Formats: sequence, C-alpha cells, structure tokens
Amino acid sequence: MNGRVRTMTTNPYAQETLSTLLAGKVAIVTGGNSGIGKSIVECLAQLGAKVVIDYRSHPEATEEIEKEIGSYGGCSFGVQADVSKLDDLQRLVDTAISRYGRLDVMVNNAGIETRTSILDTTPDDYDKVLDVNLRGVFFATQFAAKQMIAQGGGGRIINISSVHEDWPMPNNTPYCCAKGGVRMMTRTAALELAPHGITVVNVGPGAVATPINDSTMNNPELLAKLNAAIPLGRMAQPEEIARVVGFLASDAASYITATTIFADGGIMQSSPGL
Repeated sequence: MNGRVRTMTTNPYAQETLSTLLAGKVAIVTGGNSGIGKSIVECLAQLGAKVVIDYRSHPEATEEIEKEIGSYGGCSFGVQADVSKLDDLQRLVDTAISRYGRLDVMVNNAGIETRTSILDTTPDDYDKVLDVNLRGVFFATQFAAKQMIAQGGGGRIINISSVHEDWPMPNNTPYCCAKGGVRMMTRTAALELAPHGITVVNVGPGAVATPINDSTMNNPELLAKLNAAIPLGRMAQPEEIARVVGFLASDAASYITATTIFADGGIMQSSPGL
C-alpha cells in the first residue's frame, strides 16, 4: 500500500500525491467522522477510493474531513444517516450510487456501548446497542451486497468488530452480545455471498486511543494497568486499524473471507505465565 507519497507531519493520510491502490473504487464508511472511522475514511481516500462518510452528528467534523481529503485531490462527501434506521441505511447506499455510480467497499464501523452488565442492562440499553452494532451491520451488509450483485464485479464488506466478539468483557454485556453476533453474521454471510465474488471480513481491534476510551486514557492508573496487559505495551492508534481496512479493501486481500483479522497488540493471547 505504499504509493509514492510525501507524508505531511500533521496527519498520516494528508499526503500530496494519492496512491492508486483503490483507484476507481467507491467506499462507504459508517460512523466515519470520528475515531477509528475517521482514520478509515482518510486511509481509503489516500489509497485512491471515493469515500462516502456516514455520520449521525457533528456535521462540522465531516466538513473538515471533506476539506482535508479535497486538499490533496481525494474525493469524499458526507451523508447524515442513523444506521439503526433501515430507511436511513438504504438512503445512504442510494446516495452513494447517485453520486458515484457504484459501491465496491462497505465498511460497517459505527458502534456504541452502554458499559452495563447482565444485571443492570435495561431493555432500552439492549435495544440501543443491538440496533446499531448488530442490526445495523446486518442490514448494511444486505443493502450493500444487493447493490454489488446488481452492478457485478464483486465487492468487499468489512465490519469493524472487536476482540469482544470472542473475548468476554464483564460489565459490557450488550456490546459483547452484539459483537458475537457480528462474528457469526460475517462468517455465514461470507459463505452466502462468495459465489458473487463478495468477501466479508471482520477487523477486531483491541484497545484503541479514541474518544470512547477517554475515561481510561485520562486515568494514569487505569491506563498503566491496561498497557501492562497488552504484550506490545500500548493502545493502538486509529490509523493502525485503518491500515488493516485499507489492506482488506484492496486486491491484496482477494482470498480472505469469512474470518476476523484481530489487531489487538496481542492482548487476547496475554498470560501471567503461571
């Protein structure tokens, strides 16, 4: 994925010459104006894709990303859509097609959590998390796949899951349930869509330095405890997750489907050595 580029110091993706790795491809990134999603948008745009930035709030943040991408010749535009609402999801896909004519890469990144346990999760908490993190991913996958089949040529569906699709996180039970569901949805949908040339893969981040983890990053004791549990000794930066997505969106990953690529610094394999 190394195009001949000159990196600017302010942003790892704000480069003066675009790569052509994803030239001609159109991508949608849900939850694309902050955190991991923002880095994915920037990475795909830098690799030459035309990117549709889905967002639910903070349109000003989306506008800033559009300006940044435009400054180095990339193509992007924002669409305000709530992935928990199926009409919004369909409108998101339809708008991408109206603007760019096709859809090649669907990145289901939007997600929320309540940090509640089995004992204190309310029905509203449960519905809120499952509607965004599982139902939204399921139907975004369906809508994207139908478009990819209709236009021909296959496609890539990449779901930003979590280590918690497989690794329990006490006191975040709805989130773990949703990510576990995404794990099996990805594997099953990938088998169904393989005859159409569509791959479906999860990316499972571990701890990432994004606003969702501010409470940990702003507490030196908690941060030290977390870093000590990660074999690489630190949280990931969002762009490190984005680069995995960039790889999976490319032809270099043409034979990868029905699986999860974990980018967790080794945390799932850590052991006290007893």
